[in-house]
Amino acid sequence: MKKSKSKKVNRAWLNDHMNDPYVKLAQKDGYRARAAYKLKEIDETLGLVKPGQLIVDLGCAPGAWCQYLRRRLAPAGASAGQLDGTLIGMDILPMEPIEGVHFIQGDFREPEVLAQVSAAVGGRPVDLVVSDMAPNLSGIESADAARIQHLVELAAEFAQAHLKPDGALVVKLFHGSGYSQLVKMFKETFRVVKPLKPKASRDRSSETFLVGIGLKHVR
Repeated sequence: MKKSKSKKVNRAWLNDHMNDPYVKLAQKDGYRARAAYKLKEIDETLGLVKPGQLIVDLGCAPGAWCQYLRRRLAPAGASAGQLDGTLIGMDILPMEPIEGVHFIQGDFREPEVLAQVSAAVGGRPVDLVVSDMAPNLSGIESADAARIQHLVELAAEFAQAHLKPDGALVVKLFHGSGYSQLVKMFKETFRVVKPLKPKASRDRSSETFLVGIGLKHVR
């Protein structure tokens, strides 16, 4: 009985996935995942990405956000060739190379991996940090909320240490336990805080994005 139910769920998910307009659009536009359109909408709403920037993408595999950022930094939106800016990506999972992206594989929660990302930045002020990092969810709400909160806090700490005074941080988080504390932390850290739910984020998902712009306390 359980097996049959699981198969039904998998089939329903696969059916939704194959008929998802953003999945079809990603295939057409050459993006590795539909997630590219989440960042695209956030960027188009707030005007975050500009040529010449130094951008760090945390939790970047399989690479759709890096692909989008690369096209935004490249003349005429090219997916290869000349790049006007610097892109650094990091993920615990491997990622197929993307031309012009400096990729670091490792766990951002480990100090040595954080040090590698900081070394790649090389003391230069960062314009934008984007984080699509999410833990493997266990289904135990309190434990999952704590893991999510930890990753968001790490991304915020990294942003505070490396962002330009008017730089921005984009993080993924989930409505539920711990959400209001993270919004409060963002409001204490950034001058402008915007919660966004892009159209490409599935309605039934509690996923949302929080954007902080302009550091309140410049180091």
